[in-house]
Amino acid sequence: MSGPHHYCEGAALVETGGGFFRPESRPARDFGVLLTRLLAAGTRPPEEPLRVLDAMAGCGIRALRYGLEGGATAVWANDADPDRLPLLERNLARLPATVERQLGARTAQQLLGECLAGGRRFELVDLDAFGCPAALLPLALEAVAFGGVLYLASTDGRSATGHDRRAAVRRFGASARAHPASWEIALRLQVGLLARSAWAMGRGLTPLLSFSEGRTFRTALRLERHPSRGEEGQLGLVAHCHGCGDQQVQSLLRLGRWQPCGCPAASSRQAPALAVSGPVWIGPLQDPDTLAAMLQVAGGDGVSLDRAGRRLLERLRDDPGWTPRCWPLDGIGRWLGQGPPPLADLVAALNGEGYATAASGVMAAQLRSEAPWPLILATARRLVSAKAAR
Repeated sequence: MSGPHHYCEGAALVETGGGFFRPESRPARDFGVLLTRLLAAGTRPPEEPLRVLDAMAGCGIRALRYGLEGGATAVWANDADPDRLPLLERNLARLPATVERQLGARTAQQLLGECLAGGRRFELVDLDAFGCPAALLPLALEAVAFGGVLYLASTDGRSATGHDRRAAVRRFGASARAHPASWEIALRLQVGLLARSAWAMGRGLTPLLSFSEGRTFRTALRLERHPSRGEEGQLGLVAHCHGCGDQQVQSLLRLGRWQPCGCPAASSRQAPALAVSGPVWIGPLQDPDTLAAMLQVAGGDGVSLDRAGRRLLERLRDDPGWTPRCWPLDGIGRWLGQGPPPLADLVAALNGEGYATAASGVMAAQLRSEAPWPLILATARRLVSAKAAR
């Protein structure tokens, strides 16, 4: 800290002003800088500009860091509040003279509409939205250059985590039900909506990074010129049984009957109804190669990544999120009727059985596995018994 109204982060020193600003969101800002740095170091011809659009800039710290640390050669910072424009001007005056800058005070809809009308596209579009940005997604995707990145945030946790089902239908065109891995479902709803928007434009996408701290849900994806082979199969439904804890996943391309769960009355009309969420993205949430490259870049000169951000990035790298089937470790303990085994032991045992399994990088102390639920419980019980017998 440099003073009561100033904040220093990475290479940026800014006045925060009187608006909303969270120092705790630094890992998200670090990740945006690292993504931009990867774009700058990519296969683009060196004479081509690296353009960044910060559509909801606030005090401008993200836009400033994109120019100072990310390697952006052109930065457009915009905030809908015209009273913040002088603050933006003061903060972005710290950009090098070699970085082209443009400032605006339009609504995000106006700004993105102008970009579409003018044929302007950016290598990275940062949409740090308050609430649900669903209405902005088609225009935001139009503003991303092919091979570029959309970095999206949403603070709409209630509808996406199953606490406001009507709002989920309105905003996501999907069902969102209560689920033990609620952040996971919220992120998959978000990526699923992005995928449907991209496909409607004839485009494809590759999720690079998805994470949350329970308040804001963030996704970074690369826009592809065309959908990859089989990409549409990554949209589907996730079912959870609150009676026995079982979870099932189906692709929309291969919908069929849900299999009987582990409830005693699963084959009868007295069986508890499955809580089904979707359509959601059921494919990987992270791109490990991109995350590994981000960690490598973070070790270089001029790129900042704090300790919390590094730990989070490492967890996400180690868990691509290939399946939505996740259970909290304490929930497994409740189903066992006793304390659960250590998460690392359970992961190793299930991998040893031949089932892809990992500790969730999205939510702490959660198991991600393709193993059948009865086998997960049996393996956990065996590990607990073996430990007690020592």
